[in-house]
Amino acid sequence: MSEISADQAHLFVHDVLLGMLRNEGRITRTVIAAVPNTRLDDRPDSFAMTANDLLRHIASADLLFLRTVIDGVFAPGSVKIPDGVDSPEAVAGWYAEEHARSLEAIGALSGEQLIRRVDFRGMFERPAFFFLQIGLSHTIHHRGQLSTYLRPMGGKVPAVYGESYDSKEARKAAQPGA
Repeated sequence: MSEISADQAHLFVHDVLLGMLRNEGRITRTVIAAVPNTRLDDRPDSFAMTANDLLRHIASADLLFLRTVIDGVFAPGSVKIPDGVDSPEAVAGWYAEEHARSLEAIGALSGEQLIRRVDFRGMFERPAFFFLQIGLSHTIHHRGQLSTYLRPMGGKVPAVYGESYDSKEARKAAQPGA
């Protein structure tokens, strides 16, 4: 991986990544909130995570990668969903608040903080800002998994990258004269 300067990292994070992360965070929140609270133990296969485990993993891991950039250290287990945050709606609300706070903190980091080296489990070291992309890819991957759980669970798939069938039907039903 070629090195970039602190100024380049700062520009990249502010001009590209923060906007993407805000948008993806909004989408992630809507997918988490769409999980039916009555079907949290559903899973498509015995080897798959339950819907509840998956939505909680998505929320906490996404915030873990953001904390990695803020703190300059990858610390698995350091982000925990508080006790009492036990429904998809509650997790989505907690996630939205923490995500917004984390992006604000990232926006305040200097270029030097964004390029400090962070160790990932002894496997590799990368500049801190690199973990924004790793986290984004991780979240999108698992969010896609969770979205495939929704319809079989009796839920509605929200718009992700454009309208979903369910969001289109809701829009049509809300139109006058429909």
